[in-house]
Amino acid sequence: MPDRNIAGISAVLKRTYPGADCSLDHKNPFQLLAATILSAQCTDERVNLVTPALFKKYPGPAEMAKAPLPDLEKLVHSTGFYKNKALSLKEASKAIIGNFGGKVPKTMEELLTLRGVARKTANVVLGSAFGIAAGVVVDTHVKRLAFRLGLTKETDPAKIEQDLMKALPKSDWIWFAHALVLHGRAVCAARKPDCPHCPLNKLCPKNGV
Repeated sequence: MPDRNIAGISAVLKRTYPGADCSLDHKNPFQLLAATILSAQCTDERVNLVTPALFKKYPGPAEMAKAPLPDLEKLVHSTGFYKNKALSLKEASKAIIGNFGGKVPKTMEELLTLRGVARKTANVVLGSAFGIAAGVVVDTHVKRLAFRLGLTKETDPAKIEQDLMKALPKSDWIWFAHALVLHGRAVCAARKPDCPHCPLNKLCPKNGV
């Protein structure tokens, strides 16, 4: 893969976003899991507006497993795809209670058994709730910036993740994705990237590096 710039890119991102972390508000692994499920095709800002009321009424998997679906749907309606998300929250909660003793599991394999959880969500939970680097989160920002910066030629998230895992030291897997997300929001926007003020400008392939 075209990874010759990744060390330089990482160095610049570490200077620019040294404390990059998950932007979804949460107090425990279950809240992060629920918030990440809701974040699909939705902004983190919107999710953070919705979750306080959701977690006040249903603070843990035991409560959410028993929640009436119409009530969950109402609470998460503004995040989009609310029927599917509400069902995922309820079914994932039931599985956590029934299969994992009421605790969010700490392995990729176990997390992937939960409704509404794919690799991106599992990586977010493992990385930000447990500090476990099982992979690299590939959301829309990471997918877009990894391709734009020449870190991958792939468009499939699973293949992009594999390219980034091969190119990055494992100690950077969790942080790097959060840094790219912050950079995508602050500077390298999809429609109008602020290239003149981008700290990665000299390393970006568009400049012929």
